[in-house]
Order: sequence, then C-alpha cells, then structure tokens
Amino acid sequence: MSFEDYSQKDAVVIVYTGESKGKTSASIGLMARALGSRWRVAYIQFIKYWGVGEHIFIRDIMPIYEDSLYFYKGGKGFYNAGDLSEQHISEAQHKRAAKQTHEKALDCVRTGKFDLVICDEINNAVHDGLLTEDQLDKLFTSRHPKTSLCLTGRDFPDKFLKHVDIATNMTKIKHHFDDKFLANKGIDF
Repeated sequence: MSFEDYSQKDAVVIVYTGESKGKTSASIGLMARALGSRWRVAYIQFIKYWGVGEHIFIRDIMPIYEDSLYFYKGGKGFYNAGDLSEQHISEAQHKRAAKQTHEKALDCVRTGKFDLVICDEINNAVHDGLLTEDQLDKLFTSRHPKTSLCLTGRDFPDKFLKHVDIATNMTKIKHHFDDKFLANKGIDF
C-alpha cells in the first residue's frame, strides 16, 4: 500500500485522556506544531486558573503570533479534590466559570476563524459535573468543518469516541507523587 491510497481530512478531533501526566503538555506541543504551520489556534483552558508554566509561555508568545493565537483561561481551580480544592469557591461559581469557558470554546469552534481549538481539562469539567455531556456533544456537532478540535483531561466519555479521529490514553507507569513527592514546577505544572 502506498500513500496514494490514503486521503486527508480537512479537520480532525483529538483527545488526550488518562490518569497520567502529559495531557496538557501534549496539547501545548500540538499548539506549537499548529502555530509553526501558520495555523490560527484558540487555547481554552478549563480548571486551571493559578499561575502555571504554560500560562507564562502562552503570554510570552502571544505578541509573536498576534492574531493567530487566542488564549482564554476560564477555570476556577481544582474542584472537589479534597485539600487541593479551592475552598473559597462555591460549586455554583465553578459551574458558572465552566459554562462561560464552554461558551468561549463553542464560539471558537463554530466560527471557522480558528484552524485548531484546544479545550484543556474539559474532560475533567464534564466528569466532575461542571459541564454536561450534552455541552460536550455540542462542541462536536457545532464544529466548523475545517476546524480541528483537541480535548484534554481525565475521564473522556467513551460514548463520544465515535466523534474522535485520534485518541491517546496517558497511562502511568510510575510517578513520584505516589512516593509522597509534590509536583515539580517546570515539569508537572
């Protein structure tokens, strides 16, 4: 079989899921590849609102890419994660932030203005009940035919695999957190 036997899609849906680290890192790599190909990219981040390395990186490269890179940080922090949760933020505030972030993502996938829309940690927002599965489905059904979509986060619902072209499950083999070591800046966040 040769490459002549293959065709190319105008756009794809990509999912990075699983219990291990690397989902956001993979989406940042995808963003870099798309920008390097002179694509217009929207990076929409659910959950994370505290200062993490990717926020600084995106802020620093935004002037270089001017109108080719849109970044929206819409989360309110960890939700329902015990000591890691942001205790002063109510469930209603988390849900409101997730809904607003989803609306931004929906606008980005509908318009055709972006070649790639990345929704970082959206799977967590759905799993935690901050967004509904219907809201996730709306991203698939409303997507412009020339806009690729990337969804990251744990617990991607299997029932939506029918909409996905590439799915990667990040599987942990070993992580130092299990030995009671905290996340390292620059590596884990």
